[in-house]
Amino acid sequence: CLENIDPRTRGRGIQLLSQVLLQCYSLLQEKEVLHLVLFYENRLQDHHLVIPSVLQGLRALSMCEVLSPGLAVSVLKAIFQEVHVQSLLQLDRHTVYSIITNFMDTREEELKGLGADFTFGFIQVMDGEKDPRNLLVAFQIVRDLITKNYTLGPFVEELFEVTSCYFPIDFTPPPNDPHGIQREDLILSLRAVLASTPQFAEFLLPLLIEKMDSDLQSAKLDSLQTLAACCAIYGQKELQEFLPSLWSSLRREVFQTASEKVEAECLAALHALSACLSCSVLSSDTEDLLDSFLSSILQDCRHHLCEPDMKLVWPSAKLLQAAAGASLRAYHRVTRSVLPLLLEQYTKHPQSSQRRTILEMLLGFLELQQKWGHVEEDESTLLSLRAQICSVVFSALTDPSVQLQLVGIRALTVLGSLQGFLSNSDLELVVDHLIHLALLEQDSQSSKAAMETAGYLAPIYPKVFSGHMVPRLEEELQSEREEESSLDHCSLRQRCLQALAAVSTHTSIVRETIPVLLQHLRMLQKGSEAVNTQDIVSVCQSLHRVALQCQQDAEGCWYFHQTVVPCLLAMAVQAAMQESTHPLPGKALLEEGVLAAMVPVISAATTHLSPELAAQSVSHVVPLFLDGEVSFLPQNSFPCSFQPFEDGECLEAQRRLVVLFMAFVCSLPRDVAIPQQERLLRELLALSCSCNCPFTATTAAKCFAGLVNKHPAGQQLDEILQLAVNRMEPSLVEGPCRTQALMLLLWVRLPWVWEWWRARGGWPGTDSALPAQVTKALVLRYHPLSSRLTDKLLGLLGDVELGPAVADGFSLLMADSPDVLHKGCHADVRIMFRQRFFTDNVPKLVQGFHGADPDVKANYLKGLSHVLNHLPKPVLVTELPTLLSLLLEALSCSDRVVQLSTLSCLQPLLLEAPQIMSLHVDTLVTKFLSLTSSPTMAVRIAALRCAHALTSLPTTVLLPYKARVIRALAKPLDDKKRLVRKEAVAARGEW
Repeated sequence: CLENIDPRTRGRGIQLLSQVLLQCYSLLQEKEVLHLVLFYENRLQDHHLVIPSVLQGLRALSMCEVLSPGLAVSVLKAIFQEVHVQSLLQLDRHTVYSIITNFMDTREEELKGLGADFTFGFIQVMDGEKDPRNLLVAFQIVRDLITKNYTLGPFVEELFEVTSCYFPIDFTPPPNDPHGIQREDLILSLRAVLASTPQFAEFLLPLLIEKMDSDLQSAKLDSLQTLAACCAIYGQKELQEFLPSLWSSLRREVFQTASEKVEAECLAALHALSACLSCSVLSSDTEDLLDSFLSSILQDCRHHLCEPDMKLVWPSAKLLQAAAGASLRAYHRVTRSVLPLLLEQYTKHPQSSQRRTILEMLLGFLELQQKWGHVEEDESTLLSLRAQICSVVFSALTDPSVQLQLVGIRALTVLGSLQGFLSNSDLELVVDHLIHLALLEQDSQSSKAAMETAGYLAPIYPKVFSGHMVPRLEEELQSEREEESSLDHCSLRQRCLQALAAVSTHTSIVRETIPVLLQHLRMLQKGSEAVNTQDIVSVCQSLHRVALQCQQDAEGCWYFHQTVVPCLLAMAVQAAMQESTHPLPGKALLEEGVLAAMVPVISAATTHLSPELAAQSVSHVVPLFLDGEVSFLPQNSFPCSFQPFEDGECLEAQRRLVVLFMAFVCSLPRDVAIPQQERLLRELLALSCSCNCPFTATTAAKCFAGLVNKHPAGQQLDEILQLAVNRMEPSLVEGPCRTQALMLLLWVRLPWVWEWWRARGGWPGTDSALPAQVTKALVLRYHPLSSRLTDKLLGLLGDVELGPAVADGFSLLMADSPDVLHKGCHADVRIMFRQRFFTDNVPKLVQGFHGADPDVKANYLKGLSHVLNHLPKPVLVTELPTLLSLLLEALSCSDRVVQLSTLSCLQPLLLEAPQIMSLHVDTLVTKFLSLTSSPTMAVRIAALRCAHALTSLPTTVLLPYKARVIRALAKPLDDKKRLVRKEAVAARGEW
C-alpha cells in the first residue's frame, strides 16, 4: 500500500501504520524512531489525502521518549514548511496542535534553539483557527510561549494579532454539545494569554479602551475584567500613556451605566489600576503617576460629594473608595482630601436623609482603614480628625431618624475595630450611647443593632465593657422605678436581659454577666408577687445565647457549665419540693414553657465540654436524680428528699424535672461513661410507661432513647432491651398506658440493635405486639428485618384509638430530632434512611389504604403525607406516577393535616415535574379551587400557592382553564385574612 500509485490506497497504508504506532510508540527503539520520523517527514510532501494519516503517525512519534536530539525541530520545520494547517479538517488541525504541545512539554530547550522562527511558524499554524476545541489548545500554546520565555523576536505584534482577533469572545455552544466547551472557558483562556506579558500592553490597552465604549455589555465586562488581570503584571511604563483614556472610560461607565455588573467591574478595574501604580518603584527623577492619577480622580469626583441629594454623589464616592482601597499610600492621598470635606458637609446639611448619605460615604472610607489594622500616628488623616469624626458619629446616634442611627451604629463598630483610634473617654461615651440605644430607643432595629455592636466590641475592650456596661445594665435590671421612656418596665427588663447576653462575648465579661442573670432569676423565683412566666423564659433565652457564645472557648464553656447548670437544677428542685406542701410563686419554674426554655440552656452548656470535664459533671448530676444527692447544688437546704423516679402523687412535680436531666445527659459526648447507667435506664423505662403526665412520659421516653442511642453493645444493653420489650408488649395491646407505650416506640433509636438482634436469633416475644424500642433504629441501619417491625407499626394505623397518633408518628420517624437525637448532641445519626424507608414501606402504606375501613383511611393518608414531606424531592419525582392518584385522593380527605401535607408535596412537584402533572390538570384545578374556600387559613394559603404553581405547566395545557380559574380566584381576593389575599393576588395575576 505504501508504494501504491493511488493516493487513497497509500493513505490507508499510512493510516494502518500510524494506528499501530499509536498503540506501541513506547516500545520503539531510537533507530526505529529515527527511521520512522524520516519516512513521515518525507510523506508530508505527498498528496493532501495522505496528510491526515501522516500527522497521526507524527503525533505518536512525538510521544516517544527515545526521540533523538534534533528530530523535534526537524518535524516542526517540516510541518511549518509543507502543511497548510488551516486547510485541514478540525481533527487534523487538533493533531498538529497536539504534536506542538508534546514537543513543548518534552523538548523545550531544542525548540527554544529555533529562536523566533518557532514563534513565526506557530503563528502561521494558528492564523485563521475558528474551532473552539482547537482554540483552547492554541491559547494554551501561546501562553506557554510567553510564560516559558520562548523568543518572540520581532513577532510580538503578530502573535498579539493572531490571538486578539478573537477578543471579545462571541461564542454560544450548540445545544446538546458533547464537548462541553462553554463561552467562559474560551474567555478565561484568551484572557490568560492577553494578560500574560507587558509586551502586549501597547497593542492591548487601545483595544480594551475601544471595547469599553462598545454597546455590548458582554464586551464591556470582558474588557474591564481583562484590564484588571493585566494590571497584575503591568508597571508604570506600560500604563502611563493610556491612563487619561482609561480613567475617562471608567468614569463615564460608572456615571452613566444602569448595569450593576458593569459598575462593579469598573470599580474593580480602577482598584487594580491604583494598586498597580502603588507598587511601582519610584526614582528621584520619575513622576509619581499614582499621585497624578489620584489627583485626576479627585478633581472629577470630589465636588460631587458636596451634593448629597444629586445623582452622581454615590458613583463619585464609589470611584474614590475603589482607588483609595488599593494601597495604604493611595488611601492616605484620597482621605487627606476627602474626609475633611465630608465632615464639613455633614455639619452644613441639617436634614437626616442628607446626613445619612454623607455618613455612609464616610463609613465607606473608614471601613477601608480596617484592611491595614493599626492607625499610624505619623501618616493617618484619621487621627488628626478623631474628635470631629467621633462628634459626627455620636450625633448620628442621638438623631431621631432610625436610619441615620443605624448608619451611626455601623460607623461606631468600625471605629471600635480600629486599634488605637478611640481614647478611653471616647470608649466610655461609646458605652453610654450603646446602653441608651439598646435599652431606651423605641425602635427595635436600633436596639438590636446596638446590642450586636456591643457584642462585637466587647472582646476588643473587655475591661471597658465589664467595668462600665455590665454594672449599668445590672442597675437597670434591678431597678423597680419607671424610666423616662415610652417602653414599659417589662420591655425595659427584657432588653436588659438581651443586652447582658449580647455583651457576653469574652470570658471575663461572662464572669460578670452570669451572676447578674442568675441573681435576677432567683429574684423572680423568690418574689412575693405572681411571677410572669415570660420573665423567666426571657432569662433562660439570654442564658442560652451566652452558652452558645461560650462554646468555642473552653474556659468560658466550663465556667458557664459549672455555674449555671447547678444553679438551674437547684432552683427547679427547690420549686418542685415546695410544690407538694404549699403553692409559691416558684411554681412558675415547673411550667412546661419554663422547663422547655431551660432545656437548650443546659444542652448548650454541655455539648462542648471535654470528656474529662463532662465526666466530672455527670458524676454529680446522675446521683442527684437517682439517689437525691443534692450536696453539689448551691443553697442545698431543701425541706424534703428529691426522688423524681419514685411513685406518689406528691412527687409529680419532681418527676417533671426529668426534662432537665434529659437535656444534660443526652448532650454528653459519646465517650463519657454514665454511672449507674443500667439502673437509670430501668427507671426511665418505668417512668415512660407508667406516668400519667404526657409531658413527663414523653420526656422520659426521649431520655431513654438518647441514652440507648449512645450505649455500647453488650450484655447490659441486651437486658435492658429485653425488659423494654416485656414492658411494651402488654401496654400496646390494651390498657390505660397505650399512648405512653406508643410514644416510647416512636422515640427510641438504637443504632447497635442489629448485633443484639442477630445474637438473639430474632425478636423475642409474640408477633402480636410491636417491639417499640427498635423501630427507628432498624430503619436507620437498613436492617433486612426492619420491615417486620415497620409492618407492625403500619398495622397500628388501622387501630381506631392509636391510629391517628401512629400516623403523626411517621413525621417523628422521618424528621430530624430537634433536642435529643441529633449530631449536635453527639447522637449516632445515619444518613439516607429516608430513601430506604420510602422504598420499603410506601407500597405497603398504599396497599393498607386500599384495604382499610373508611373510618381509618385518613390515618394511612396522613402517614403517607408525612413520609413524602420529608423525602428529598428528586426521589419523590421519580416515584410520582405511581403516587399521584393517591395524593389527589388525599386532597378530598377532611383532615386538614392531610390536606396541608399533600398540598405542600404537590407545590414543588408542579415546578419540577410539569409533564407528569399536566396529565392530571383537570383534577388538580378542581381540587385546588375547592380548597381555596377551606375554613382553615393555612389550607387556603397552600391551595392558592398550588394554583399559582400550576402556571408553570405548558400554556397549551392551561388555556382551557384560564377563564374558570380567574373567576374562581376572585373570591379569595376578598378573604378576611391579609395573607390569603396576598397569595390570591399573586396567583390570579399569573393566571
